[in-house]
Amino acid sequence: MPAWVTSLSYLFLLFWAAGVQADEDSFLDDLQERTFDWFWEFSPPPHGLTLDRAPHEGGFCSVAALGFALTAYPVGVERGWVTRDEGIERTLNTLRFLMEAPQHDGANATTGYRGFFYHFIDPDTGWRFRQVELSTIDTALLMAGVLFCREYYQREHPKEVEIRDLADRLYRRVDWAWMQQPDHLIGHGWKPETGSLQHAYKGYNEAMLLYLLALGSPTHPIRQEGWHAFEASCVYDAFESFEFIQFTPLFGHQYSHVWVDFKGIQDVLMQTYAMDWFENSRRATLSQRAYAIRNPMGWEGYGPNIWGLTACDGPVNGEWVIKGNKRRLWTYAARGASSIRTRDDGTIAPTAAGGSLPFAPTEVMAALQAMQDEYGADIYTRYGYIDAFNPSLKEAPKPLQHGHIVPDKGWFDDEHLGIDQGPILLMAENHRTGLIWRFMRRSPYLRRGLERAGFKGGWLSEAQQQ
Repeated sequence: MPAWVTSLSYLFLLFWAAGVQADEDSFLDDLQERTFDWFWEFSPPPHGLTLDRAPHEGGFCSVAALGFALTAYPVGVERGWVTRDEGIERTLNTLRFLMEAPQHDGANATTGYRGFFYHFIDPDTGWRFRQVELSTIDTALLMAGVLFCREYYQREHPKEVEIRDLADRLYRRVDWAWMQQPDHLIGHGWKPETGSLQHAYKGYNEAMLLYLLALGSPTHPIRQEGWHAFEASCVYDAFESFEFIQFTPLFGHQYSHVWVDFKGIQDVLMQTYAMDWFENSRRATLSQRAYAIRNPMGWEGYGPNIWGLTACDGPVNGEWVIKGNKRRLWTYAARGASSIRTRDDGTIAPTAAGGSLPFAPTEVMAALQAMQDEYGADIYTRYGYIDAFNPSLKEAPKPLQHGHIVPDKGWFDDEHLGIDQGPILLMAENHRTGLIWRFMRRSPYLRRGLERAGFKGGWLSEAQQQ
Protein backbone atom coordinates (compact mmCIF):
# COMPACT_ATOMS: atom_id res chain seq x y z
CA MET A 1 0.00 0.00 0.00
CA PRO A 2 1.46 3.40 -0.95
CA ALA A 3 2.67 5.54 1.92
CA TRP A 4 0.30 8.37 1.01
CA VAL A 5 -2.71 6.04 1.37
CA THR A 6 -1.52 4.94 4.79
CA SER A 7 -1.06 8.58 5.81
CA LEU A 8 -4.55 9.51 4.61
CA SER A 9 -6.05 6.57 6.51
CA TYR A 10 -4.23 7.64 9.64
CA LEU A 11 -5.46 11.23 9.25
CA PHE A 12 -9.01 10.01 8.71
CA LEU A 13 -8.83 7.98 11.92
CA LEU A 14 -7.49 10.99 13.79
CA PHE A 15 -10.31 13.24 12.55
CA TRP A 16 -12.89 10.54 13.24
CA ALA A 17 -11.58 10.01 16.78
CA ALA A 18 -11.54 13.77 17.38
CA GLY A 19 -15.16 13.99 16.26
CA VAL A 20 -16.21 11.13 18.51
CA GLN A 21 -14.42 12.74 21.46
CA ALA A 22 -16.04 16.10 20.76
CA ASP A 23 -19.49 14.47 20.66
CA GLU A 24 -18.79 12.65 23.94
CA ASP A 25 -17.49 15.82 25.59
CA SER A 26 -20.55 17.80 24.51
CA PHE A 27 -22.88 15.06 25.73
CA LEU A 28 -21.17 14.75 29.12
CA ASP A 29 -20.88 18.53 29.53
CA ASP A 30 -24.65 18.78 29.29
CA LEU A 31 -25.37 15.73 31.46
CA GLN A 32 -22.99 16.78 34.22
CA GLU A 33 -24.19 20.38 34.35
CA ARG A 34 -27.84 19.36 34.57
CA THR A 35 -27.07 16.83 37.29
CA PHE A 36 -24.95 19.35 39.18
CA ASP A 37 -27.84 21.84 39.06
CA TRP A 38 -29.97 19.30 40.92
CA PHE A 39 -27.53 19.28 43.86
CA TRP A 40 -27.10 23.04 43.80
CA GLU A 41 -30.82 23.77 43.77
CA PHE A 42 -31.97 21.08 46.20
CA SER A 43 -29.44 21.67 48.98
CA PRO A 44 -31.24 24.78 50.18
CA PRO A 45 -30.44 27.38 52.86
CA PRO A 46 -30.05 27.83 55.70
CA HIS A 47 -28.16 24.57 56.32
CA GLY A 48 -27.40 23.41 52.77
CA LEU A 49 -28.80 19.95 53.51
CA THR A 50 -29.52 17.92 50.38
CA LEU A 51 -33.00 16.58 49.77
CA ASP A 52 -33.37 12.83 49.40
CA ARG A 53 -35.45 13.27 46.26
CA ALA A 54 -36.73 16.18 44.20
CA PRO A 55 -38.44 18.01 42.67
CA HIS A 56 -41.49 17.65 44.88
CA GLU A 57 -43.10 19.33 47.84
CA GLY A 58 -41.96 18.46 51.35
CA GLY A 59 -39.81 15.46 52.08
CA PHE A 60 -36.60 15.03 54.03
CA CYS A 61 -32.86 15.40 53.60
CA SER A 62 -30.47 12.52 53.03
CA VAL A 63 -27.13 12.39 54.81
CA ALA A 64 -25.74 10.17 52.03
CA ALA A 65 -26.92 12.56 49.32
CA LEU A 66 -25.19 15.36 51.22
CA GLY A 67 -21.90 13.48 50.89
CA PHE A 68 -22.40 13.40 47.13
CA ALA A 69 -23.35 17.10 47.13
CA LEU A 70 -20.23 18.18 49.02
CA THR A 71 -18.19 16.29 46.44
CA ALA A 72 -20.18 17.81 43.57
CA TYR A 73 -19.49 21.44 44.46
CA PRO A 74 -15.78 21.35 43.50
CA VAL A 75 -16.78 19.72 40.21
CA GLY A 76 -19.00 22.76 39.61
CA VAL A 77 -16.09 25.03 40.52
CA GLU A 78 -13.67 23.27 38.18
CA ARG A 79 -16.15 23.37 35.30
CA GLY A 80 -17.15 26.99 35.87
CA TRP A 81 -20.79 26.44 36.80
CA VAL A 82 -20.25 28.20 40.13
CA THR A 83 -17.37 30.32 41.39
CA ARG A 84 -14.86 29.05 43.91
CA ASP A 85 -16.23 31.58 46.41
CA GLU A 86 -19.75 30.20 45.91
CA GLY A 87 -18.50 26.66 46.41
CA ILE A 88 -16.66 27.70 49.55
CA GLU A 89 -19.70 29.45 51.03
CA ARG A 90 -22.02 26.52 50.39
CA THR A 91 -19.51 24.03 51.76
CA LEU A 92 -18.65 26.11 54.80
CA ASN A 93 -22.29 26.67 55.77
CA THR A 94 -22.94 22.94 55.61
CA LEU A 95 -19.84 21.92 57.56
CA ARG A 96 -20.58 24.51 60.24
CA PHE A 97 -24.09 23.13 60.60
CA LEU A 98 -22.85 19.54 60.84
CA MET A 99 -20.32 20.51 63.49
CA GLU A 100 -22.74 22.56 65.58
CA ALA A 101 -25.88 20.39 65.21
CA PRO A 102 -26.96 18.62 68.43
CA GLN A 103 -25.43 15.21 69.07
CA HIS A 104 -26.78 13.20 72.00
CA ASP A 105 -28.44 9.88 72.83
CA GLY A 106 -31.97 11.25 73.02
CA ALA A 107 -34.65 10.38 70.49
CA ASN A 108 -35.65 13.94 69.60
CA ALA A 109 -34.08 17.31 68.79
CA THR A 110 -30.86 15.65 67.67
CA THR A 111 -28.97 15.26 64.41
CA GLY A 112 -26.64 12.49 65.48
CA TYR A 113 -24.68 10.77 68.21
CA ARG A 114 -21.01 9.86 68.73
CA GLY A 115 -20.14 11.59 65.47
CA PHE A 116 -22.62 9.55 63.41
CA PHE A 117 -25.62 11.13 61.70
CA TYR A 118 -29.18 9.99 61.27
CA HIS A 119 -30.10 8.53 57.89
CA PHE A 120 -32.65 11.24 57.13
CA ILE A 121 -32.87 14.77 58.56
CA ASP A 122 -35.77 17.21 58.68
CA PRO A 123 -34.91 20.06 56.27
CA ASP A 124 -36.48 22.73 58.48
CA THR A 125 -35.11 21.85 61.93
CA GLY A 126 -32.00 19.94 60.86
CA TRP A 127 -32.94 17.19 63.34
CA ARG A 128 -33.62 13.48 63.05
CA PHE A 129 -36.50 12.69 60.71
CA ARG A 130 -39.14 10.61 62.48
CA GLN A 131 -37.61 7.41 63.91
CA VAL A 132 -34.89 6.67 61.38
CA GLU A 133 -31.66 5.00 62.44
CA LEU A 134 -28.25 6.44 63.18
CA SER A 135 -26.66 5.10 60.00
CA THR A 136 -23.10 3.87 59.61
CA ILE A 137 -23.06 3.65 55.81
CA ASP A 138 -24.79 6.98 55.30
CA THR A 139 -22.36 8.63 57.71
CA ALA A 140 -19.48 7.07 55.74
CA LEU A 141 -20.81 8.48 52.47
CA LEU A 142 -21.13 11.87 54.15
CA MET A 143 -17.60 11.66 55.55
CA ALA A 144 -16.23 10.78 52.12
CA GLY A 145 -17.61 14.09 50.86
CA VAL A 146 -16.29 15.88 53.95
CA LEU A 147 -12.78 14.47 53.44
CA PHE A 148 -12.83 15.32 49.75
CA CYS A 149 -13.52 18.94 50.69
CA ARG A 150 -10.61 18.76 53.15
CA GLU A 151 -8.25 17.83 50.31
CA TYR A 152 -9.71 20.08 47.61
CA TYR A 153 -9.81 23.38 49.52
CA GLN A 154 -6.08 23.66 50.21
CA ARG A 155 -5.45 27.38 49.80
CA GLU A 156 -4.45 29.55 52.75
CA HIS A 157 -7.54 31.70 52.55
CA PRO A 158 -9.16 31.80 56.04
CA LYS A 159 -12.37 30.18 54.82
CA GLU A 160 -10.52 27.31 53.17
CA VAL A 161 -8.49 26.84 56.35
CA GLU A 162 -11.77 26.67 58.26
CA ILE A 163 -13.15 24.07 55.82
CA ARG A 164 -10.11 21.88 56.44
CA ASP A 165 -10.38 22.30 60.18
CA LEU A 166 -14.09 21.49 60.29
CA ALA A 167 -13.66 18.49 57.98
CA ASP A 168 -10.90 17.16 60.20
CA ARG A 169 -12.94 17.60 63.35
CA LEU A 170 -16.04 15.99 61.87
CA TYR A 171 -14.16 12.90 60.71
CA ARG A 172 -12.14 12.54 63.90
CA ARG A 173 -15.33 12.78 65.98
CA VAL A 174 -16.93 9.66 64.48
CA ASP A 175 -16.68 6.77 66.96
CA TRP A 176 -16.37 3.97 64.42
CA ALA A 177 -15.17 1.51 67.06
CA TRP A 178 -18.48 1.87 68.92
CA MET A 179 -20.27 0.33 65.93
CA GLN A 180 -17.90 -2.63 65.60
CA GLN A 181 -19.41 -5.87 66.85
CA PRO A 182 -17.60 -8.69 68.71
CA ASP A 183 -17.24 -10.59 65.41
CA HIS A 184 -15.37 -7.51 64.07
CA LEU A 185 -18.13 -6.55 61.60
CA ILE A 186 -19.60 -3.03 61.56
CA GLY A 187 -23.31 -2.87 62.34
CA HIS A 188 -25.87 -1.09 60.20
CA GLY A 189 -26.67 1.45 62.88
CA TRP A 190 -28.37 2.32 66.15
CA LYS A 191 -31.63 3.72 67.47
CA PRO A 192 -32.15 5.43 70.82
CA GLU A 193 -35.39 3.49 71.24
CA THR A 194 -33.96 0.00 70.70
CA GLY A 195 -30.16 0.17 70.62
CA SER A 196 -27.91 -1.40 67.98
CA LEU A 197 -29.50 -2.75 64.82
CA GLN A 198 -29.31 -6.49 64.34
CA HIS A 199 -27.57 -6.68 60.98
CA ALA A 200 -23.96 -5.94 60.04
CA TYR A 201 -22.15 -5.29 56.75
CA LYS A 202 -20.41 -8.32 55.33
CA GLY A 203 -19.56 -9.83 51.98
CA TYR A 204 -19.03 -7.37 49.16
CA ASN A 205 -21.11 -4.23 48.89
CA GLU A 206 -20.93 -0.45 49.20
CA ALA A 207 -19.61 -0.79 52.76
CA MET A 208 -16.04 -1.10 51.47
CA LEU A 209 -15.94 2.66 51.92
CA LEU A 210 -17.31 2.38 55.46
CA TYR A 211 -14.63 -0.09 56.53
CA LEU A 212 -11.80 1.88 54.94
CA LEU A 213 -12.80 5.13 56.63
CA ALA A 214 -13.29 3.31 59.93
CA LEU A 215 -9.85 1.69 59.63
CA GLY A 216 -8.22 5.02 58.77
CA SER A 217 -9.49 6.97 61.78
CA PRO A 218 -6.72 8.43 63.97
CA THR A 219 -9.08 8.70 66.95
CA HIS A 220 -11.66 5.87 66.98
CA PRO A 221 -10.50 3.20 64.50
CA ILE A 222 -12.03 -0.24 64.27
CA ARG A 223 -9.90 -3.30 64.88
CA GLN A 224 -7.87 -4.38 61.86
CA GLU A 225 -9.68 -7.74 61.75
CA GLY A 226 -12.76 -5.87 60.52
CA TRP A 227 -11.68 -5.87 56.90
CA HIS A 228 -11.02 -9.58 56.83
CA ALA A 229 -14.33 -10.28 58.58
CA PHE A 230 -16.09 -8.13 56.00
CA GLU A 231 -14.53 -10.02 53.08
CA ALA A 232 -14.86 -13.49 54.61
CA SER A 233 -18.28 -14.09 53.04
CA CYS A 234 -17.47 -12.68 49.60
CA VAL A 235 -18.78 -14.86 46.76
CA TYR A 236 -16.52 -15.26 43.74
CA ASP A 237 -18.58 -16.78 40.95
CA ALA A 238 -19.46 -16.56 37.28
CA PHE A 239 -22.44 -14.62 35.99
CA GLU A 240 -23.18 -14.16 32.29
CA SER A 241 -19.71 -15.58 31.54
CA PHE A 242 -17.92 -13.01 33.73
CA GLU A 243 -16.12 -14.15 36.89
CA PHE A 244 -16.04 -11.67 39.77
CA ILE A 245 -16.99 -11.06 43.41
CA GLN A 246 -20.77 -10.94 43.30
CA PHE A 247 -23.16 -8.25 44.50
CA THR A 248 -26.58 -8.00 42.93
CA PRO A 249 -27.44 -4.26 42.43
CA LEU A 250 -24.82 -2.18 40.64
CA PHE A 251 -24.65 0.58 43.28
CA GLY A 252 -22.56 -1.74 45.46
CA HIS A 253 -19.99 -1.90 42.68
CA GLN A 254 -19.95 1.90 42.33
CA TYR A 255 -20.32 3.88 45.57
CA SER A 256 -16.90 3.21 47.12
CA HIS A 257 -15.28 3.76 43.73
CA VAL A 258 -16.58 7.32 43.55
CA TRP A 259 -13.94 8.34 46.11
CA VAL A 260 -11.41 5.49 46.06
CA ASP A 261 -9.22 4.82 43.04
CA PHE A 262 -8.91 1.03 43.19
CA LYS A 263 -7.04 0.73 39.89
CA GLY A 264 -3.76 -1.07 40.37
CA ILE A 265 -3.99 -1.56 44.14
CA GLN A 266 -4.76 -4.96 45.66
CA ASP A 267 -5.64 -6.43 49.00
CA VAL A 268 -5.04 -10.11 49.76
CA LEU A 269 -8.35 -11.21 48.24
CA MET A 270 -7.72 -9.44 44.96
CA GLN A 271 -4.21 -10.86 44.81
CA THR A 272 -5.82 -14.29 45.03
CA TYR A 273 -7.87 -13.62 41.91
CA ALA A 274 -5.14 -11.69 40.08
CA MET A 275 -7.19 -8.52 39.56
CA ASP A 276 -8.23 -5.39 41.42
CA TRP A 277 -11.58 -4.09 42.61
CA PHE A 278 -11.83 -1.74 39.62
CA GLU A 279 -11.66 -4.74 37.30
CA ASN A 280 -14.22 -6.49 39.50
CA SER A 281 -16.66 -3.61 38.94
CA ARG A 282 -15.94 -3.63 35.22
CA ARG A 283 -16.94 -7.28 35.01
CA ALA A 284 -20.05 -6.68 37.13
CA THR A 285 -21.08 -3.86 34.79
CA LEU A 286 -20.59 -5.91 31.64
CA SER A 287 -22.40 -8.87 33.17
CA GLN A 288 -25.49 -6.74 33.66
CA ARG A 289 -25.34 -5.61 30.06
CA ALA A 290 -25.02 -9.25 28.98
CA TYR A 291 -28.01 -10.12 31.18
CA ALA A 292 -30.10 -7.42 29.47
CA ILE A 293 -29.08 -8.73 26.04
CA ARG A 294 -30.13 -12.26 27.02
CA ASN A 295 -33.25 -10.83 28.72
CA PRO A 296 -34.45 -14.11 30.26
CA MET A 297 -37.68 -12.57 31.58
CA GLY A 298 -38.63 -11.04 28.25
CA TRP A 299 -38.92 -7.42 29.38
CA GLU A 300 -39.56 -4.82 26.71
CA GLY A 301 -36.72 -2.47 25.80
CA TYR A 302 -33.84 -4.51 27.21
CA GLY A 303 -30.85 -4.88 24.93
CA PRO A 304 -27.19 -3.99 24.34
CA ASN A 305 -27.86 -0.26 24.85
CA ILE A 306 -30.82 -0.28 27.27
CA TRP A 307 -29.74 -1.92 30.52
CA GLY A 308 -28.90 -1.36 34.17
CA LEU A 309 -30.37 -2.66 37.43
CA THR A 310 -29.74 -1.10 40.82
CA ALA A 311 -31.58 0.36 43.82
CA CYS A 312 -34.08 2.84 42.42
CA ASP A 313 -37.67 3.98 42.29
CA GLY A 314 -40.37 1.83 40.74
CA PRO A 315 -44.02 2.23 39.78
CA VAL A 316 -45.92 0.23 42.39
CA ASN A 317 -45.81 -2.61 44.90
CA GLY A 318 -47.87 -5.60 43.81
CA GLU A 319 -48.62 -8.05 41.04
CA TRP A 320 -49.61 -6.90 37.56
CA VAL A 321 -50.52 -8.76 34.39
CA ILE A 322 -48.26 -7.55 31.58
CA LYS A 323 -48.77 -9.08 28.13
CA GLY A 324 -50.63 -11.99 29.64
CA ASN A 325 -47.99 -12.75 32.29
CA LYS A 326 -48.38 -12.11 36.01
CA ARG A 327 -45.46 -9.97 37.12
CA ARG A 328 -44.24 -8.76 40.50
CA LEU A 329 -43.43 -5.03 40.59
CA TRP A 330 -41.87 -2.84 43.30
CA THR A 331 -41.64 0.82 44.21
CA TYR A 332 -38.24 1.71 45.68
CA ALA A 333 -36.19 -1.51 45.76
CA ALA A 334 -32.69 -2.86 45.21
CA ARG A 335 -33.01 -4.40 41.77
CA GLY A 336 -30.17 -6.34 40.23
CA ALA A 337 -28.87 -9.52 38.69
CA SER A 338 -26.00 -11.76 39.80
CA SER A 339 -25.24 -15.40 40.51
CA ILE A 340 -26.55 -14.80 44.04
CA ARG A 341 -30.03 -13.68 43.01
CA THR A 342 -32.01 -11.75 40.44
CA ARG A 343 -34.56 -9.09 41.29
CA ASP A 344 -35.87 -7.65 38.06
CA ASP A 345 -39.28 -6.13 37.33
CA GLY A 346 -38.41 -4.46 34.04
CA THR A 347 -37.41 -1.18 35.74
CA ILE A 348 -34.16 0.33 34.47
CA ALA A 349 -32.20 3.01 36.32
CA PRO A 350 -29.94 5.29 34.22
CA THR A 351 -27.58 5.60 37.21
CA ALA A 352 -26.84 1.88 36.95
CA ALA A 353 -25.11 2.48 33.64
CA GLY A 354 -24.02 6.08 34.31
CA GLY A 355 -22.30 5.26 37.59
CA SER A 356 -20.17 2.70 35.76
CA LEU A 357 -18.78 5.06 33.13
CA PRO A 358 -15.10 4.66 34.14
CA PHE A 359 -15.41 0.86 34.16
CA ALA A 360 -16.83 0.40 30.65
CA PRO A 361 -16.79 3.76 28.82
CA THR A 362 -17.78 2.51 25.37
CA GLU A 363 -20.74 0.46 26.55
CA VAL A 364 -21.95 3.06 29.04
CA MET A 365 -21.76 5.99 26.62
CA ALA A 366 -23.74 3.97 24.08
CA ALA A 367 -26.37 3.22 26.73
CA LEU A 368 -26.71 6.80 27.97
CA GLN A 369 -27.03 8.13 24.44
CA ALA A 370 -29.50 5.42 23.42
CA MET A 371 -31.74 6.18 26.40
CA GLN A 372 -31.93 9.81 25.31
CA ASP A 373 -32.47 8.93 21.67
CA GLU A 374 -35.23 6.46 22.49
CA TYR A 375 -37.13 8.31 25.20
CA GLY A 376 -36.15 11.97 24.91
CA ALA A 377 -37.74 14.40 27.35
CA ASP A 378 -39.61 11.59 29.10
CA ILE A 379 -36.32 10.41 30.57
CA TYR A 380 -34.03 13.46 30.33
CA THR A 381 -35.08 16.64 32.14
CA ARG A 382 -33.50 19.92 33.26
CA TYR A 383 -31.82 17.88 36.02
CA GLY A 384 -30.54 15.05 33.84
CA TYR A 385 -31.92 11.52 33.87
CA ILE A 386 -35.01 10.69 35.87
CA ASP A 387 -34.41 8.02 38.48
CA ALA A 388 -35.97 5.10 36.63
CA PHE A 389 -38.27 3.94 33.83
CA ASN A 390 -40.06 0.74 32.81
CA PRO A 391 -40.79 0.27 29.08
CA SER A 392 -42.94 -2.82 29.76
CA LEU A 393 -45.57 -1.08 31.89
CA LYS A 394 -47.73 0.73 29.35
CA GLU A 395 -50.95 0.83 31.34
CA ALA A 396 -51.81 1.11 35.00
CA PRO A 397 -54.93 -0.83 36.00
CA LYS A 398 -54.39 0.34 39.57
CA PRO A 399 -53.13 3.69 40.94
CA LEU A 400 -49.38 4.16 40.63
CA GLN A 401 -47.35 4.98 43.71
CA HIS A 402 -44.65 6.77 41.72
CA GLY A 403 -44.36 8.37 38.31
CA HIS A 404 -46.67 8.25 35.34
CA ILE A 405 -47.46 6.28 32.21
CA VAL A 406 -46.57 7.68 28.78
CA PRO A 407 -48.83 5.99 26.19
CA ASP A 408 -46.97 3.49 24.00
CA LYS A 409 -43.69 4.21 25.81
CA GLY A 410 -44.02 2.90 29.35
CA TRP A 411 -43.70 4.09 32.93
CA PHE A 412 -41.43 7.01 33.83
CA ASP A 413 -40.49 8.35 37.24
CA ASP A 414 -41.13 11.97 38.20
CA GLU A 415 -38.21 12.19 40.61
CA HIS A 416 -34.44 12.43 40.81
CA LEU A 417 -32.76 10.82 43.85
CA GLY A 418 -29.58 12.30 45.30
CA ILE A 419 -27.87 8.96 45.87
CA ASP A 420 -28.46 8.09 42.19
CA GLN A 421 -27.62 11.53 40.80
CA GLY A 422 -24.28 11.50 42.62
CA PRO A 423 -22.67 8.52 40.86
CA ILE A 424 -23.69 9.85 37.44
CA LEU A 425 -22.08 13.25 37.99
CA LEU A 426 -19.01 12.17 39.93
CA MET A 427 -18.09 9.04 38.01
CA ALA A 428 -18.37 11.04 34.79
CA GLU A 429 -15.83 13.45 36.29
CA ASN A 430 -13.55 10.62 37.35
CA HIS A 431 -13.76 9.21 33.83
CA ARG A 432 -12.90 12.55 32.27
CA THR A 433 -10.35 14.07 34.65
CA GLY A 434 -9.92 11.76 37.66
CA LEU A 435 -10.70 14.78 39.88
CA ILE A 436 -12.19 13.01 42.91
CA TRP A 437 -9.69 10.14 42.80
CA ARG A 438 -6.75 12.53 42.44
CA PHE A 439 -7.59 14.56 45.53
CA MET A 440 -8.66 11.58 47.64
CA ARG A 441 -5.32 9.90 46.96
CA ARG A 442 -3.85 12.74 49.04
CA SER A 443 -5.97 11.90 52.09
CA PRO A 444 -3.77 10.47 54.85
CA TYR A 445 -6.87 8.94 56.42
CA LEU A 446 -7.91 7.04 53.31
CA ARG A 447 -4.33 5.91 52.72
CA ARG A 448 -4.10 4.64 56.31
CA GLY A 449 -7.40 2.81 55.94
CA LEU A 450 -6.30 1.13 52.73
CA GLU A 451 -2.95 0.13 54.18
CA ARG A 452 -4.54 -1.28 57.35
CA ALA A 453 -6.85 -3.31 55.09
CA GLY A 454 -3.77 -4.78 53.40
CA PHE A 455 -3.85 -2.88 50.10
CA LYS A 456 -0.52 -2.54 48.29
CA GLY A 457 0.91 -1.46 44.95
CA GLY A 458 -0.15 1.14 42.42
CA TRP A 459 -0.46 4.68 43.69
CA LEU A 460 -0.08 3.49 47.29
CA SER A 461 3.55 2.70 46.47
CA GLU A 462 4.21 6.29 45.50
CA ALA A 463 5.32 8.92 47.97
CA GLN A 464 2.34 10.55 49.66
CA GLN A 465 1.45 13.86 48.06
CA GLN A 466 1.32 16.87 50.31
